[in-house]
Amino acid sequence: MLQLYSWPWVDAQVAQTIEVWNGSVALSAQGGQRYSLEEQQEREKAYDQGLQAVEREAKRAPRTKAERIETQGRIVASFARFSATALNLEDETIKLLTNDFLPVGTRLARWARRFDANLGMADIIQACRNAWTACGLQPLLGEHVGITPSILGYSLLYPYSDNYLDQEDVSAEAKLLFSERFRDRLRGERFSAQDHREVALWKLVKLIEGQYPRVLYPQVFDCLLAIHRAQEESITQLRSCGHCGDTELLRMSCAKGGSSVLADACLARGWLSEEESRFSFDWGVLLQLGDDLQDVREDMRLGSVTLFSRAAALGRPLDDLAIQLLNFSEQVGDRMDHLPNGTKLLKDLLRMSWRSLIIRAVADSHEFFSPGFLGEAERCSPFRFEFLRARNERLTSRQGLYATLFDAFLEAREGEDAGLHLPDDRLDSYLEYDVDPLQR
Repeated sequence: MLQLYSWPWVDAQVAQTIEVWNGSVALSAQGGQRYSLEEQQEREKAYDQGLQAVEREAKRAPRTKAERIETQGRIVASFARFSATALNLEDETIKLLTNDFLPVGTRLARWARRFDANLGMADIIQACRNAWTACGLQPLLGEHVGITPSILGYSLLYPYSDNYLDQEDVSAEAKLLFSERFRDRLRGERFSAQDHREVALWKLVKLIEGQYPRVLYPQVFDCLLAIHRAQEESITQLRSCGHCGDTELLRMSCAKGGSSVLADACLARGWLSEEESRFSFDWGVLLQLGDDLQDVREDMRLGSVTLFSRAAALGRPLDDLAIQLLNFSEQVGDRMDHLPNGTKLLKDLLRMSWRSLIIRAVADSHEFFSPGFLGEAERCSPFRFEFLRARNERLTSRQGLYATLFDAFLEAREGEDAGLHLPDDRLDSYLEYDVDPLQR
């Protein structure tokens, strides 16, 4: 009998995950490679060579289809050289990234632009991040890596739902009304959309329903309703959580992050075993806490309270929380190793990416850590922290330049997207749902 993901199930899973989190407290982080100064400098040189190669391609501004496809090839080759030297990745790992995961992002981006020409680069990259998580789960569940209608539909929900709910100029009443209608649609109710945002969301939900009929795949829609409820709780409580204890803050982060990746896993195959459910949930918590660390500065500015922003606001160094998060990532990795599917190559790559996420977040938010901890953490990074911050500023300042390359990667080779059977309609050509005429 399949486990249905009711909210009591989510609460029980949160409690188990918090036990693992609390058991990750330690004086130092476990695992992970250490780098000497010479090794870091060698990798930084490769990083700059790769960055210069990318910027040269961007300045060429490819205009024809043939030029854009040639640009894609040169960028991929440059990435392979960078990965081999700067990240010390093996050839098979590089092939996994370039042959499996890169096409996931480019195919999603192409369809997203075809669906809605107004979606910006940041929105599409946000959707790609979720799709890469879902596709990273596929081989761990015994499936082939590849974009599917349901993964595409779920990933594109974020630009239309989360970003709207995060807008500071939208009233709480409007957000709650939108959230209620979205919840009803996730439950399977059919009614006319009120605006273009709902038209997009209804179409994306329909993509999921097309691949996973509700009667046959109840877990899929349980998961979607679980993440929706977790997001609602987060919206209504995080900004007023000044008096919440750390346990309550952690509970909300676990529910939101865990439910999100649990949904990714269900959409990757349609159903999950108990062991797969537990791992997916914990992976989601890890990513959520990593995001909270990355966003600590912005959360403090907005008044959003998380474990990390609260500790920073109180003037407490974030050393212990970062160590706990690194050790928690090792616990999640150990759980992943017990899954029967997925190669060691993939599992090692995922472990490395989790640690990299945390270490880079420490580098970005360096002012919230003690000098001693920063010195130790920097040894776990293939690049010096000052170098990372400088290159990040450079990347931020040249977004317009890189947008040229982003558009170049939207060019498909002949027959490249032939296996992705998706509707060809754009957002402004409504099929089943039309905007309510009273709302036009």
